[in-house]
Amino acid sequence: MSLRIVFMGTPDIACATLQALATAPDCEVVGVVAQPDKPRGRDLKLQPPPVKELALRLGVPVLQPPRARDEAFIGQLRELRPDLIAVLAYGQILPQAILDLPQHGCLNVHTSLLPRWRGAAPIQWAILEGDAETGATIMRMDAGLDTGGIVATCATPLAPDDNAQTVHDRLAVLGAELLVRTLPRYISGELLPRPQPAEGVTYARKLTKEDGRLDWSQPARVLHNRLRAFTPWPGAFTFLPAQPRPLLLKVWRAEIARAGDVQSPPAAQPGRVLSADKSGLVIACGEGALRLLEVQKEGSRRMTTAEFLAGHPLAGDVFF
Repeated sequence: MSLRIVFMGTPDIACATLQALATAPDCEVVGVVAQPDKPRGRDLKLQPPPVKELALRLGVPVLQPPRARDEAFIGQLRELRPDLIAVLAYGQILPQAILDLPQHGCLNVHTSLLPRWRGAAPIQWAILEGDAETGATIMRMDAGLDTGGIVATCATPLAPDDNAQTVHDRLAVLGAELLVRTLPRYISGELLPRPQPAEGVTYARKLTKEDGRLDWSQPARVLHNRLRAFTPWPGAFTFLPAQPRPLLLKVWRAEIARAGDVQSPPAAQPGRVLSADKSGLVIACGEGALRLLEVQKEGSRRMTTAEFLAGHPLAGDVFF
């Protein structure tokens, strides 16, 4: 007899898990819940979220309640008679009435190694803080914020050239595989949720655009982590003095300049341009220097720093 599953998710990262559940043996996805369509683009036309688009292609009914705690929506869920609800990046806190609804509870696929990085942006904060690894956790949901019992985990190393997009794509697949692999043993009672340890709890708060601003007084390694963590969103950026207003420059790729690469005073002013040539744009940091490789000025396209410098020669300027 197939396990009746309702899947709750909204963005692209959740699609791999929905696809895996839809093709898993002994599983039947009887419904999908996603956030409502949102206006996007210049004409602000309503656009469906990625999970809804996939569900429609799979022929699975979709529910999009404005609020997950609406009684009418909870009634619709109850009519689907799920044995289990699987959740990944749905975007709303689930009320106790939903947590208690399925026989086997609600399992969340969380993109960190809990209890580290509970919250909204675990991938970005793991990179920002220089973690050596991250991963996916299957957690039985409770009323707290990512505080439920751990059912299974899998880890992946964070490479120096990883950014939030590459880790997002990797964890989308790893999380989906882990859930499908875990379900039979969880349903049979072989795998029981274990309480999260009290030690090592950290929180990954929601990001804002301002988080991407580069503070050149910080060490180069810290700034490199910030750039990787916030690519592609909210994006790392800095400003260059210009008239009639400062020029905003988004930074897409950079590397830590090696000692000896740049001849400069040991106490160069943070933000000062140390060199600007075809090998990149090297900027002094509070400690060390960062070589910018790919940038995008406001209102323009993404380009190499060599292309940028062809139209904006720099020497001794100070970014801020």
